[in-house]
Amino acid sequence: MSEKVIIFDTTLRDGEQSPGASMNIKEKLEVAHQLAKLKVDVIEAGFPISSEGDFESVKLIAESVKGPVIAGLARAKDIDIKRCGEAIKNAQNGRIHTFIATSDIHIKKKLKMTREEVLKAAVDAVKLAKTFTDNVEFSAEDAGRSDKGFLVEILSAVIEAGAKTLNIPDTVGYTLPWEFGALIKYLRENIRGIEKAIMSVHCHNDLGLAVANSISALINGVRQVECTINGIGERAGNASLEEIVMIIKTRKDLLNLYTDIETTQLFNTSKLVSSVTGIKPQPNKAVIGANAFAHEAGIHQDGILKERLTYEIMTAESVGWRGESMVMGKHSGRHAFSQRLKELGYTKLTEEEINKAFVEFKRLADLKKEIYDEDLVAIIEQELSDFQRTYELDYLHITSGTTTTPTATIGLKTKEGVKSDASTGDGPVDAAFKAIERITGISVILEDYKLESVSKGKDAIGQASIKVQYNDKVYKGKGASTDVIEASVKAYIDAINKIVASKDIKKRTDETV
Repeated sequence: MSEKVIIFDTTLRDGEQSPGASMNIKEKLEVAHQLAKLKVDVIEAGFPISSEGDFESVKLIAESVKGPVIAGLARAKDIDIKRCGEAIKNAQNGRIHTFIATSDIHIKKKLKMTREEVLKAAVDAVKLAKTFTDNVEFSAEDAGRSDKGFLVEILSAVIEAGAKTLNIPDTVGYTLPWEFGALIKYLRENIRGIEKAIMSVHCHNDLGLAVANSISALINGVRQVECTINGIGERAGNASLEEIVMIIKTRKDLLNLYTDIETTQLFNTSKLVSSVTGIKPQPNKAVIGANAFAHEAGIHQDGILKERLTYEIMTAESVGWRGESMVMGKHSGRHAFSQRLKELGYTKLTEEEINKAFVEFKRLADLKKEIYDEDLVAIIEQELSDFQRTYELDYLHITSGTTTTPTATIGLKTKEGVKSDASTGDGPVDAAFKAIERITGISVILEDYKLESVSKGKDAIGQASIKVQYNDKVYKGKGASTDVIEASVKAYIDAINKIVASKDIKKRTDETV
């Protein structure tokens, strides 16, 4: 009889630590609802002690999202655990996930503690967490480089203290599959009381082995895997959820395992996460990449036409890949628009939000003959935000050419009315950015600027993504329009608005931590 693998999704916590992948509260909630629709077993919603914003997002997800266990991360410190307990207290099923490093290099160099002190901190943390919830997980950070004997000692002790899940992380992506599998086997055979707990793994991808190590761990008895959508995460990322799930499904003949994941939701979930983070999977990404089910070689095409299984080990439909996006146009009604948004994963939009997005959809429909799913996602991203916008674009005028000094005149709507100014620059986009700086008085360092088409055709929407630095903190901005200069301007204004909105948040975060 096959055994179930618990899918622990940490996209909203570890995935968000991917450089430039931070999400606002509204985006996190939307992703959480989609993860519930995907039927993940556990959603690690955040690290409540890290900021007021993270605390609020974990609390909101715990109160709003039903089905999966909602977990919060906490160091083995009283202040972290109490804050985490407060964040998850209204969850249908809440979990505190506490951790402390166990490798000698971390213990000596980072924690500046002894093994005995680490052991005591771990046990005390689990006992305190148990006063908030019976569902406690303990992680031995950097287990992949830890002494096996000490791992057995500390993991046996936290089971006795009440931990129900033991996580063995390869925190720095150092181990090889056979080596990691052997470690899991050794721990299963030597940890006292292991039958009372579920073993879990959390593998990083520094050597490109996160998925392979996770599968090796499953073969050796692990029954929970911690992973992220699209494999996003710190440094080179985490084990990819969609790859692990489809390996289990496709090779059930060898693994004899299963998950409860609704695999037809994988593609939509991937697109939603890439949309809100601005990090898109490479075209050749397994399972959900743009080329995952594309066949260009003539011999492959011939085989596919005769029998798809000649070159496809899973169907595109099984992961929710539709091939061509659904096309909508100016004659599409509000009901069809609303229904399509739900199919794309936007299931919790209010009537007011749908109406606001529909107005922009109609405006776009007058400019474009055909509107694709990617265009709809761009509209939602642009129109809906969970912070008050201080500035909005009122008008934009550009003068540019090979023999003309680029000049931009910008008008921004504010509470006091429209404010305008003009500036020259190295190009039209640079001139527009400088004009915005003159109006807002906010000077930033532009760290990154990307412009790409979100759909196809000459009239495709262009989406601009920027990262700016202000007071040693990085802010992201996005903008979309059929005019690429307008898209760039909207992205810049979006980043400026986030800077303005963050002033109070920054103050509250400092007070909390």
